[in-house]
Amino acid sequence: MKTPSPAVESCDLARGVRAVSPGLAWISATRTIVAADAHLAYEDVVGGALPLWSTVEIVATLRLAVERLDAAEVVFLGDIVHGAQMSEGAMAAVRDGLALLRERAQVTLVAGNHEGRSRAFAVLGATVEGCERDGWLLVHGDRAPQLGRPAIIGHLHPSLHMGRGSTAPAFVGSESLVVVPALTPYSPGLDVLSEEFAAAIGLWSVRRADAHVVAAAGERVYPFGSLATLRNALRYPLPPRAPARFRKRHLRPDG
Repeated sequence: MKTPSPAVESCDLARGVRAVSPGLAWISATRTIVAADAHLAYEDVVGGALPLWSTVEIVATLRLAVERLDAAEVVFLGDIVHGAQMSEGAMAAVRDGLALLRERAQVTLVAGNHEGRSRAFAVLGATVEGCERDGWLLVHGDRAPQLGRPAIIGHLHPSLHMGRGSTAPAFVGSESLVVVPALTPYSPGLDVLSEEFAAAIGLWSVRRADAHVVAAAGERVYPFGSLATLRNALRYPLPPRAPARFRKRHLRPDG
């Protein structure tokens, strides 16, 4: 197996789309940052006694990215909040965080499955089911794919599992599909080498051989090459099905 390419600040994922640290997609033509699965107010929604540290951290991360890239827009690619039912304090924290981002850039909210039937309108305001930027369809990814249209999705929480419980958020890119890793720190993610991930991108008519992997860690991204080549080189022992926590789509703290 060849070693991964040297770590870089950003790298190409597909036509006009780049992977940038710490797990954001960048559409250069429209100066758009794409952030997937932030799950804001996670701590409050799950009923924990923890402060909403992840909401503050995610907003700060996005503000820094807007400044660094001179972005005109931030698109939240679904699952903006972890759930629609939250305390007044958590609602205020989410609203304030989005307002801070809107001081620097346009903010577009694509609805995901965690917003619920109401799409969490009370806290988020207006959302859209999808949008288009530079020829790419931006949707959450929890619904039937619109085949024939190149798409950027979230929803799958892709990650590279490196053994001993260690995981890294990972992009998967191809000519017709880009999958963006989850921004929430509370998910170990769905292993990009698993059969369940292969089945998920297969719905979009993407094969392992068509896609390549880019891991994200800290202020760098790490190109790993073809998904098929990486899987074969690691001789990955794939279970017949993914762990139940991924099938049920429950988030758990990454420990």
